[in-house]
Amino acid sequence: MDATARSARPVTGPDPQLSFGELGTPLSAVTFVVVDLETTGGPPDSDAITEIGAVKVRGGEVVGEFATLVDPGVAVPPQIVSLTGITTAMVRDAPRLPAVLGAFLEFCAGAVLVAHNAPFDMGHLRAACRRHGPPWARPAVVCTAQLGRRVLTRDEAPSCRLSALATLFHARTRPIHRALDDAKATVDVLHGLLERVGSRGVSTLEDLLALQVEVSPAQRAKRHLADAVPEEPGVYLFRGPGDEVLYVGTSRDLRRRVRSYFTGGDKRARMKEMIGLVERVDWVVCSTSLEAEVRELRLLAGHAPRYNRRSRFPHRGWWVALTDEPFPRLSVVRTPRADAVGPFGRRPDAVNAVQALQDALPLRPCTQRIPARGASGTPCALHEMGRCGAPCAGHVDVEAYRPVVADARALVRGADDAGLRRLSATVGALADAERFEDAAAHRDRLADLATALGRVQRLSSVAGTPEMIAARPDGARGWDLAVVRHGRLASAGRARRGVPPMPVVEALVASAETVIPGDGPLRGAPPEEVAVVTRWLERPGTRMVRTTTPWAMPALGAGAWAGWVGRAREARRDPVRAPGEPP
Repeated sequence: MDATARSARPVTGPDPQLSFGELGTPLSAVTFVVVDLETTGGPPDSDAITEIGAVKVRGGEVVGEFATLVDPGVAVPPQIVSLTGITTAMVRDAPRLPAVLGAFLEFCAGAVLVAHNAPFDMGHLRAACRRHGPPWARPAVVCTAQLGRRVLTRDEAPSCRLSALATLFHARTRPIHRALDDAKATVDVLHGLLERVGSRGVSTLEDLLALQVEVSPAQRAKRHLADAVPEEPGVYLFRGPGDEVLYVGTSRDLRRRVRSYFTGGDKRARMKEMIGLVERVDWVVCSTSLEAEVRELRLLAGHAPRYNRRSRFPHRGWWVALTDEPFPRLSVVRTPRADAVGPFGRRPDAVNAVQALQDALPLRPCTQRIPARGASGTPCALHEMGRCGAPCAGHVDVEAYRPVVADARALVRGADDAGLRRLSATVGALADAERFEDAAAHRDRLADLATALGRVQRLSSVAGTPEMIAARPDGARGWDLAVVRHGRLASAGRARRGVPPMPVVEALVASAETVIPGDGPLRGAPPEEVAVVTRWLERPGTRMVRTTTPWAMPALGAGAWAGWVGRAREARRDPVRAPGEPP
């Protein structure tokens, strides 16, 4: 993974001639999908969509339409019925959102999305993709309301509501709060606005997107810093006046991404502040997306840029581990030993995991030091409840306590899920006793614990393998290749179409980094890097070339509880609902 960072130096003299890639995409060649949603008025994460309407246009011509009602699963409120005319009876036999989403996203594939008040529509669509998949493709978005505020004067358009702009541009369809009609009206508004921006010299998609946001002259003046950045995948670094790294990011097209910062493509306030300090741009071209992700994590850990919000301190997570004493107990620690659960981003989450494990196993919860012999304390209430053997009072000796510790280690390693089953039985007993709120609390705690156990078991299975060599199709009939050692990416490369992959594999192995494993469940590797590598290995299409030891998940591990956990997450809205039987 050796690579040399390159820099974009300030350009002096006449502006250089732009390449065809820098000229941008002509608006006449752009496919727009103008979309409108009707909803119940609920938040984006509640499947509130009741109707989707969309019109596909290219070069000023309509080339397709999409329209469907959607059953939100709840009654349509009276005020929404009055506004849209969509009743509960109308949507009762309509498809649910998961059945519609895939077809709609296929209709939009490769297009620029357009909506009036786009944050509303895009927010619902993004939330729908998070809940039901497929993943949100992050398309370019044009908001006709925002564009109207940039292009039109207040005398022309005192209001930028859709009905007002439709009247101004003589739209052929009147917006009536029905999705397809409003989308058709927005098409005419879009075309009217495009005629206006043409007189301002806006002829490309990139210019149009930049016009939507305010860009300061100082910000726009630094566009030359992107001139030398290649149109390749990789990692970019913004450097400040003292050559310090201000921000690190990745992109499939480094030049396009870097240029977007200087044309208002990133609207975050801290990014505008960062751009004001930038003096230079460095970059590292990467052979694969996996290499770019890993290199970004390592650069974030090495430089801790102040304008990055995540991954700057990779070893700062919290873990739950057994203490090293005659009567071990659970403790929240920063540096894990073997058989630890984590990592957790917040200490309260680790504390909740401790409570769940203590519900599953009769480990002592007290923090006092108990000698191996001669304990003479007073048992607490947990002993009377049967949840602790009271080693503090000498009721349990080291030998009798040892099976409890062995059960805890077996649960963490995935050798036995009896502890999870005991928690599941508790949830069922509480529900049978109609103590539904207590049952829901135990259910959620069990789901969080199973998730944490499943994560550490997945990651430790990769980190425990001395060497793994994997390949996956690169989309161009070649192969992306990776050499992974103890969960770290040791080498990455690509065998392009027509190139025999095995010689490339052997060259990558010969030049791969040496990884010396450390302590803990992840052998000292940063959790985020192991997670990135594991996700890449688990993606459909990835093939294992060879491994030094078998890569496998424990048969009784928490991974088998994934279906139960998913049902438990869905049941969180309803304290009475149960997630069904455990696996």
